Parts: sequence; structure tokens; C-alpha cells
Amino acid sequence: MGDSLAAEPSADPALLSRSPEDLERLSAEDFLVWAVEEFGAKLCVTCSWQKQSSVLVHMLASLGLEPAIVELDTHLFFRESYDTRDRLIEKYDLTLVQPQIPSIAEQHKAEGPNLWESDPDRCCHIRKVEPLVEALEPFDAWISGIRRDQSPSRATIGKAQWSDRYHLWKLHPLADWDEKRVWTYITSNDIPYNPLHDVGYRSIGCIPCTRPIRNHEEERAGRWAGSDKLECGLHLDTIDKE
Repeated sequence: MGDSLAAEPSADPALLSRSPEDLERLSAEDFLVWAVEEFGAKLCVTCSWQKQSSVLVHMLASLGLEPAIVELDTHLFFRESYDTRDRLIEKYDLTLVQPQIPSIAEQHKAEGPNLWESDPDRCCHIRKVEPLVEALEPFDAWISGIRRDQSPSRATIGKAQWSDRYHLWKLHPLADWDEKRVWTYITSNDIPYNPLHDVGYRSIGCIPCTRPIRNHEEERAGRWAGSDKLECGLHLDTIDKE
């Protein structure tokens, strides 16, 4: 894969049937129903097997909705993340779209060993952003589980935002949920979730770049700890980068 993020436009940002302000007032469930009605087979959901993935997978299944599910697997996930994926696949009969990414050995050969240490932005670009660009090509809209309360960098995201970077609509049905509401939904519905959340990993990414956090820290403080890096790069065109 090359470094380019360019893609042919696949949708017109003026063509939503409801205004972003209107969509802000919808519940997560009603928002998902609208999204499927709006985009049909041109809609996908991304999952990295954190608690938001569990919520979205269950909610879609309970509503009888079946958009494509894209797995954002970097091949550097914790075993618990893969186990969670397998439990969700079994319970909800999921079929995943799995983008191709370079093997760790291929990356070591091309970029040097342990790129996540020397240049984590470059590593995220190769293992997350480039595969996602390719995976999103058939779609006009992408549902993500990011929330406003996760970090200051996500505090202003809208439920529906046009992405010039990906040339599609980014949809955030859980944008106005807080972490407590996520856990209430999971426990009330007996949904499989990543057990690392029970041992201090409130946000879970790749093994080399994720640590457990203390109660007073922000939810995403354990991601790229000790650096000024806040995001993997997937969402940088629709969030406040400061």
C-alpha cells in the first residue's frame, strides 16, 4: 500500500435526508435505523473490540440491522481482544470485512524494527489508516464508536460529519454517551466485552502502545503514554486536533 490517502468521492455531503442538528437529537438506536435506511449496503461499522464495539454489535443485532462490519485488526492486539471478537462473532453470527495489512516481519524489513517505538504515527498510518482507506472504498458512510467524553480531542465531534479525507460520512451514534452509560448498557444486556476493561485498561489498542490507567486519569491516557500522541490518526479530520 502507498502513503496516499486520496480516494474518489463516493457521496455528496449535501445529500443527507436529515440535518446534522436533527440527527443530534436521535437516540443511538434511532440513529442506527436512520443510517441503514439512508445508506443501505453503502454503510459499514468499524470494530476494534473495545467496549463501544460490544455496544454497537449488540444494538445492531437487536434492531435486526446488518451493515458490513470492518475489523480494524493491526495484528498487535491483546489476546483478550481477539477472544472478545470471537465471542461476539459466535453470539451475533457476525461476518467480518478484514482489510489486508503488512505482516510485522514485512514492516520490520521495510521500516526497521519496532516502528511503534521510533515513529508511532508512521506505524499507525501503515497498520490502521492505510488499511481503513482501502476498506472504506465501497462505502458512503462509516459508523464509529467514538464518544465526546473519551478525551478533550474528541469533545466536539458531531453525530454526523462529512470527511474530506475519506470522502464519506462519519457517523457517531454514541457520541453523546458517557462511559457510565456504556457500561450500564453492556451489563443490562449481558453483552460480551473485553476483560481487559476490568483490570485498568479503559481504552484498548495495540499491545506495545497501551497500558492500564489510574482512576483519576482520562479514559485514553493509557494510549501512547509518555508521548504527546493522542490519536492513531483514523479520526483526525473530524476532531479537534489540539
